[in-house]
Amino acid sequence: MSKIYILIITLSVLTSLASGLEQSCSNSEMPISLRKVERILPRASPHWVGDAFRVHPVFGNLAFSSRLSPFLMFDYAAPKKFERNNRSPRGVGQHPHRGFETVTLAFQGEVEHKDSTGNGGVIGAGDVQWMTAGRGIIHQEYHSKKFSKAGGTFEMCQLWLNLPRKYKMTAPRYQGISAKEIPTVELPGIDGGGGGTARVIAGTLHGKKGPAMTFTAVQLWDVNIPVEGDTVEIPTDPRHLCVVFVRRGSALIGQDKEHAAGPQSVALMELGGNVVRIQAREKETSLLIMGGEIIDETIVARGPFVMNTQEEIRQANIDYHEGRFGQ
Repeated sequence: MSKIYILIITLSVLTSLASGLEQSCSNSEMPISLRKVERILPRASPHWVGDAFRVHPVFGNLAFSSRLSPFLMFDYAAPKKFERNNRSPRGVGQHPHRGFETVTLAFQGEVEHKDSTGNGGVIGAGDVQWMTAGRGIIHQEYHSKKFSKAGGTFEMCQLWLNLPRKYKMTAPRYQGISAKEIPTVELPGIDGGGGGTARVIAGTLHGKKGPAMTFTAVQLWDVNIPVEGDTVEIPTDPRHLCVVFVRRGSALIGQDKEHAAGPQSVALMELGGNVVRIQAREKETSLLIMGGEIIDETIVARGPFVMNTQEEIRQANIDYHEGRFGQ
């Protein structure tokens, strides 16, 4: 028998074995390990940002701490009725950022954005604005002209997402993500009940990848459980941060569904465990699941700048005042 023929047979056997092993792995299910709740952060008192955004500082005293890495801050503007406004739109005037990203989700009403790189746009219900400040940007955000003239109910939230040192001075970037670009996945129910749905904004859930481009692994999922008493289990990476924010309704969260979380409160999950169990305590309970790869670096924050050292903060101030942002 020739050496070539033997080689062909050997390769064929190895390929067959590899294929069988791959099929076996794909058919096997990873055992479920439920994540535990470390603590519940209660609803924080609201304050005004500019004259357009009455927000709850959701992370409270844990904002800008390593415990919530890669996230820095989270403001939620609960539904609020605004009367018609024929003057200049309500909002926040020009201000700088460096060293992180802002992620804005609109639930009701419209938010308009302009920045020093020439980017801008309007996001409405279901849309997302993902802005990378990077090495420096100057922007403003306000109620859209259309919403201002018509009036109505306004609801939104904004997350600040840290960038690791190697990306802090990246070029600014703007992602306007429309609701129709965001895939929705079904969340099967357990214990014989129905389930829910999740809009996958960033990261991957049940085979669907969100449209947001990120510098590190980030999960941002907009979850709805329509029926009171129904329970879902959502897979997570046990190495990543995981927090559950209750936007509307209330829920029992954790290993034995022992922790109750009401509107605008947060369940901070422990590391470890690959599934978060959530049971709705009210109909149409809505939550945000936020997670991501932990950035193990020093956080130095001063106003609109988030860097790694005090010297970098000082330089950010110099660069801003000397007109180097947004270039």
